[in-house]
Amino acid sequence: MNRRLLKRASRKFQKPTVFENLTVIQNLELATAQDKRVWPLLMARLGGEQRDHIDEVLGVIGLVKLAADPAGKLSHGQKQWLEIGMLLMQKPALLLVDEPVAGMTHQEMERTAELLISLAGKHSVIVVEHDMDFVRSIARKVTVLHQGSVLAEGSMAQVQADPRVIEVYLGE
Repeated sequence: MNRRLLKRASRKFQKPTVFENLTVIQNLELATAQDKRVWPLLMARLGGEQRDHIDEVLGVIGLVKLAADPAGKLSHGQKQWLEIGMLLMQKPALLLVDEPVAGMTHQEMERTAELLISLAGKHSVIVVEHDMDFVRSIARKVTVLHQGSVLAEGSMAQVQADPRVIEVYLGE
């Protein structure tokens, strides 16, 4: 993987990490791509381009109507979307997303699938997920790892039919 791409990578872990006492919009403001040293951060003022980007991200993550609400009042799925929005504020080339649908309702899972698919045109998106129904709904290419090495790679149908995958994961 090229170094320039890695410098523009953002990652999201399984458990959402948002500032629960701040509003949705304040969380996005804090995540803007800017100098993160203490003094410049304290003196920072958002410009028109940054505000436009926040509005765009609010639309992408579907939280426009909740922008003024404290993040702590969001559902689990909405917190996941907010954190994805916080990643998008960094304008990453690559998003690494770990188990984005763990603990979500079926409706939240569907919305998360739509969200991640919508990002694929502007960003490279790598998702680590154990829910195979969710993977089936979003994946163009599936990579199966076993003990830290690639076991199989291809379409979902190819991977599911691979005898090595069947042996390792189904014990046959």
